[in-house]
Amino acid sequence: MKVQPAEKGGRAPNAERGGLVLVTGGAGFIGSHLVDALIGRGFAVRVIDNFATGRPEQVNPAAELIRADIRNLAAIREAFNAVACVFHVAALPRVPISIERPIETHMTNVVGTLTVLVAARDAGVKRFIYSGSSSVYGTQLALPLREDMTPNPMSPYALQKLVGEQYTRLFHQLYAMETLTLRYFNVFGPRMTEGGAYSTVISSFLRARRAGQPLPINGDGEQTRDFTHVRDVVRASLLALDCPLADGRALNIGRGRAVSVKRLAELVGGPTVLCPPRIGEPLHTLADCTQAREVLGWQSEIGVEEGIAELQAAG
Repeated sequence: MKVQPAEKGGRAPNAERGGLVLVTGGAGFIGSHLVDALIGRGFAVRVIDNFATGRPEQVNPAAELIRADIRNLAAIREAFNAVACVFHVAALPRVPISIERPIETHMTNVVGTLTVLVAARDAGVKRFIYSGSSSVYGTQLALPLREDMTPNPMSPYALQKLVGEQYTRLFHQLYAMETLTLRYFNVFGPRMTEGGAYSTVISSFLRARRAGQPLPINGDGEQTRDFTHVRDVVRASLLALDCPLADGRALNIGRGRAVSVKRLAELVGGPTVLCPPRIGEPLHTLADCTQAREVLGWQSEIGVEEGIAELQAAG
């Protein structure tokens, strides 16, 4: 594939022209799906991952893979040569791990993000798309959650993702880099992390169901979440490549429908067991996706019922 590098003052790549796209965290859950989709659209793709959470076997063999840590500028600087657009997906996700290990997660989620931004700036990368999180909203007085609400982070992870957003916006203002933040709402789908104490509620339910164990519900199960399928997230990311407004703004990427944890357990099926509630998490999330429709021309297509049925069928 012929790679067309970005030029200072040029445009982000598009599927018709080809182009080199870099994905940090491209061996992870969301990142690996994004890499597959980019390659399917005709892009040359370069992946940076240190496999802290990602897996080498998830990286599309057509992608160029660089094993490096995003916290180390010297180690990643050359990877940004000839890159037209960066998708910064790499992170140490999950609220619980950030509460237990706030310094470690800060170094990856904040320092790592700043390092990637600096490397992109120095290489003349035109467009930078940051994977944000709905956790930045915390608890709000009203739903649905809109981008103009004042953030209320309730955990180190939420605060770290908010700082990453602000750095992404600042690099647009200071260096004229085209930047966008996509605020993901509870992403699920194939390749979710299924092991350990930090897995998502859907993955923990499915794992328990397969093991013939009760589904662990933290709290009373009345808390609600806006579950968004990974394929919908990837579609939004592809649209962000060419959207005309890349001025540092954040866009909600969610289904726009709240589902209770109890209802989720019913969809998975099987007995349940109540566990202590998790701290640092809001009771309810629900995305207002008006801005994503207007800016990207995007809306969610896959509901949680369909997504869970697909995961169960896949075993």
